[in-house]
Amino acid sequence: MAKVGILMGSKSDFDVVKPAVSVLKKFGVEVEVRVISAHRTPDEAHAFAASARANGMEVLICAAGKAAHLGGVIAALTTLPVIGLPVKTDMMGGLDSLLSIVQMPSGIPVATVGVNGGENAGLLALQILGIKYPEIEAQLSAYKTAMREKINADDKALQELL
Repeated sequence: MAKVGILMGSKSDFDVVKPAVSVLKKFGVEVEVRVISAHRTPDEAHAFAASARANGMEVLICAAGKAAHLGGVIAALTTLPVIGLPVKTDMMGGLDSLLSIVQMPSGIPVATVGVNGGENAGLLALQILGIKYPEIEAQLSAYKTAMREKINADDKALQELL
């Protein structure tokens, strides 16, 4: 079974992470969710990254706000794909988090979704897993077909109102 690790720098980030957990579980993917801070628990971050592959994880999602170094720290310590999930902050509305995640130094890539984009983080993880797991790819294809059909139905209903 496919497995995704989700880290968040603070428990308060869980509302942003929930949509990722939900979409991953909907597709039958095992999820491990942890609170690990790049700044306040660096030893735990290192241990998690060092053992992630051995623990069956294939993709990691790192949610963090403000300085948002979690994704970069984890990416520096593993060869697994890392997805950064910037968390909206009171200070700069999440721009600080977004910029911290996308400005990784050369050699330490972190894919990044939009601010508070938990669902897209989960979907991106599923797309990565879909390369290896045909059943996940098939579910993603059906998911996108359903989205297209809903938009087409909404458009048709709107056209009938006009």
